[in-house]
Amino acid sequence: MPFLSQEHLASMGFKSLGKNVRISDKAAIYNTDQIEIGDNSRIDDFCVISGKVSIGRNVHIAVFCNIAGGSEGVTLEDFSGLAYGCHVFSQSDDYNGKTLTNPTVPAIYKSETKKAVRIGRHCIVGTNSLIFPGVALGEGCSVGAMSMVTKSTEEWSVCFGIPAKKVKDRKRDLLILEQDYLNSGPG
Repeated sequence: MPFLSQEHLASMGFKSLGKNVRISDKAAIYNTDQIEIGDNSRIDDFCVISGKVSIGRNVHIAVFCNIAGGSEGVTLEDFSGLAYGCHVFSQSDDYNGKTLTNPTVPAIYKSETKKAVRIGRHCIVGTNSLIFPGVALGEGCSVGAMSMVTKSTEEWSVCFGIPAKKVKDRKRDLLILEQDYLNSGPG
């Protein structure tokens, strides 16, 4: 896939931009002045990134993902990743019918939940999963495909389902590989 040039990325006005960042020329990035991206991170085709978003180093956001940081923000810590078609929201309308919904309606007629989202180090979120406002994925958490994460998760857990629930513990072997990688002096 074609990526934007380093010169183009530098001209986009990011709050901060690391080295060796790769963003597809087919991704839509809004509010760049509120977006931080760390070294060696990558955003693939047809992703939409908007609002307050902080992306650590060595983070991968696969094709067709949506990260809506809104005013509260979404943080993806180092070595985390979103597989194809994931959606992460830091704000949501109230769907109970007591208020109006959608961005065309003035705020006085709506009730929105606005809470920051944190995806911890070494978290991986499976294909077509949803992460709701206020969720914190504990370090090393793995979320299975097509899961709906409505509550924060334990560190080093494997979660799956609608709503997502812990199904087992996740191995930590990758931490040794992380040390080898960092000691090798990458990018």
